[in-house]
Amino acid sequence: MATVIVQHPAIQAGSMFEHWWQCRGAWVEPLNKRREGESGVQLLRPRDSSHPMLYSKRQTGHLYRSLRHPLGRPTILRELHAYQAFARLGIRVPKLIYGSARKHEGQWQALLVTQALTGFVSLEQWYEKQRSAEHCACMLAALADTLARLHRGRWQHGCCYAKHVFIKIKHDESGSLRAEIALLDLEKSRRRWRTADASRHDMRQLKRHCGAMPEGDWQLLMQAYTAALAT
Repeated sequence: MATVIVQHPAIQAGSMFEHWWQCRGAWVEPLNKRREGESGVQLLRPRDSSHPMLYSKRQTGHLYRSLRHPLGRPTILRELHAYQAFARLGIRVPKLIYGSARKHEGQWQALLVTQALTGFVSLEQWYEKQRSAEHCACMLAALADTLARLHRGRWQHGCCYAKHVFIKIKHDESGSLRAEIALLDLEKSRRRWRTADASRHDMRQLKRHCGAMPEGDWQLLMQAYTAALAT
């Protein structure tokens, strides 16, 4: 079943998918062929520069199969479900603008349009610059809390790489340093029976794909994560 997140008031529901399907931009993730289809991401720049940029994930075919969907279902619909579930857990994800799927001439087409994260850098990019100990400690504590919240909810990210974890550092109203964490690329996310299963999978994966994170920072992250998971 197709899932629509936001509808533009000037566009009829029946033509909404076609409206977004015809929106084109520069490829930031070129089409790659897998899962019996192809998938890629385009950057949509608004005509009005005061409006935020959007990312449009476009898929043709690109299915996953499960006991519930043995004939295949667009992976974007699974990702939409994860976006909504993460948000309910209080975990920041990109703002959903539109998401849906349709069968066109016998083949699935699917779209996921999200708003660009302003002021965020990936965990990969974070370690490309020199950071103060205070900034690193703040970021690691926020990341530990986010991952613990996810796993306590028995959700597994499934692709927990440094390039899919985004960070923004700012000062709050009291002047204290605060870090925001956002998670992206939830295509492989799924609910697990046990917190321990979700935790073990994601943390092992992040350890293998944590970019240039120093071992000392990894140890600080694990200490904070273990404490947060127990709360």
